[in-house]
Amino acid sequence: MAKEFNVPPVVFPAGGNPAAGNLQQRRVPTAPFQPPRPPSSSLPFMSFDIGSATSTAASTIYGGPIGGGGGGGGPSGSANFDDEEPLLDELGIHPEQIWRKTRSILNPFRVNPAVHTDSDLSGPIILYLSLCLFQLLAGKIQFGVILGWIVVSSMFLYVVFNMLAGRNGKLNLHTCTSVVGYCMLPLVILSAASLFLPQASVVRFGIAGAFVLWATRASTALMVALAEGEEEHRGLVAYACFLIYTLFSLLVIF
Repeated sequence: MAKEFNVPPVVFPAGGNPAAGNLQQRRVPTAPFQPPRPPSSSLPFMSFDIGSATSTAASTIYGGPIGGGGGGGGPSGSANFDDEEPLLDELGIHPEQIWRKTRSILNPFRVNPAVHTDSDLSGPIILYLSLCLFQLLAGKIQFGVILGWIVVSSMFLYVVFNMLAGRNGKLNLHTCTSVVGYCMLPLVILSAASLFLPQASVVRFGIAGAFVLWATRASTALMVALAEGEEEHRGLVAYACFLIYTLFSLLVIF
């Protein structure tokens, strides 16, 4: 049995041919992103100016021309890196300053405290890594031990010195760490020389004692000079420094 459906009547626009009305209402689609082309163009579908379109889009996104400055076509100020500081300066690492401080430790009788006024930790870290490297070449993995001893030694020297100075103490923990680290230079040289010295010999102990005295004298002179007016506590400060560098020398000897 067939089922019947009610179809609504189709109503055409009044007073005209339906086909003509549909043609008038229909819009002819235009190609997207088609810029105006000159009359002499022989390629109607290949006349896109890609360079100008890219420059216009980039200018709209970034708020101005890229790499262009004025009408001269030179580099703009935003893309000029000539005024940027060197990377080491931005990180607080000054090789010339590190070299001057290290060179001042080489002569324990003429330590220049003026170059150590501006304390830093870049040089101590380099000396710490050098000491650990020479100990590694000797078959001793002591990275954590040496780092821990440096931190504890700096805190110990800071507490002892400020207890002796009382309210007049002008030495901060950063300066103590810097002085202790730079005065590790004699022990770094001892660690390098111990690679060629016989184990448990009198010569080894004698050289170690001389390098400990070298480091003690340099660190004591720097601590007293940087504290300004603590000359009366030089002996006690020297004793604390002697204990610190003796411990490090024992790591190198044994």
